[in-house]
Amino acid sequence: MMSDSTTRSLTLDSREEAIILFGPRDQYLRTIRDALGVRLVARGDTLQIDGAQDAAEQAERAFQQLRTVLRKHGKLTPEDVRTVIEVVHGGTERGAGGAVTVMESGRHLRPRTDGQGRYVQAMKTHDLVICVGPAGTGKTYLAVGWAVSLLRSGAVKKLVLVRPAVEAGERLGFLPGDIAAKVNPYLRPLFDALNDIMEPEQVRRYMENDIIEIAPLAYMRGRTLNNACIIMDEGQNATVAQTKMFLTRMGNNSRVIVTGDMTQTDLPKTIRSGLGDAVQRLRDVEGIAVVYLDESDIVRNPLVSRIVQAYEESASRPKRSQG
Repeated sequence: MMSDSTTRSLTLDSREEAIILFGPRDQYLRTIRDALGVRLVARGDTLQIDGAQDAAEQAERAFQQLRTVLRKHGKLTPEDVRTVIEVVHGGTERGAGGAVTVMESGRHLRPRTDGQGRYVQAMKTHDLVICVGPAGTGKTYLAVGWAVSLLRSGAVKKLVLVRPAVEAGERLGFLPGDIAAKVNPYLRPLFDALNDIMEPEQVRRYMENDIIEIAPLAYMRGRTLNNACIIMDEGQNATVAQTKMFLTRMGNNSRVIVTGDMTQTDLPKTIRSGLGDAVQRLRDVEGIAVVYLDESDIVRNPLVSRIVQAYEESASRPKRSQG
């Protein structure tokens, strides 16, 4: 064997998981083997990966990503397999197919985890993408980056960034002043992401010329947007009716991205979140991608990842009965 050859072993949760992961008649196993140039030996619920160090590591990452997709979706498709191969082939440094766009600082905005790589790949290949994940996973930031790259390349003519205004009800007439003042306070995160990615002066010009619009979700009613990239942030705070209204604003040559975190809904307990509803209804609709990110995709301060984990653990613990 070559000196840089290595063997990695993956233990799966069950024989059932192995059967789905390996694909019909081991089709997914063969696809990954051929694409990455590794030798795969499956025994029961254990998978052995032999090959050059880089290739073996990429294959292991590919299977780990597929396991993540399987846990969330309950199934795998040949497209899922192609996507993870493309992501790991690019390497975490470059993510899926390289940079998303160039930042105002001159740096390239790139996916920094394999999960983010799947998200970027989905935005590149689908007209409607729903991304669900905890705080700090770059859901909004990457969506805004991709939208800016579409605008810069002329693929779309307009960007529309919206958020449901739960705290303010739906009436935003009380917000005083010009557009800059109206951007505060709850639309601010979208504005900040834009100013990071584009020159603030250009953002201002684009907003004045209606090329970029940052608006509460209520302002979308009754409109059809052609040649636009439309992003709904904090989608978990939209009702089912609002989400349907938003998704049907999509005109010709438009792209739509919905992001949200199911654990942070501000809606009253009795009202169903439109994000959860949309994921259930649309997950199998052709042309729509649903991407899940998790703690391993958090790229903020490492503490954020540990905080998210601590909250999730306490939520899943059985509550002690009182008395």
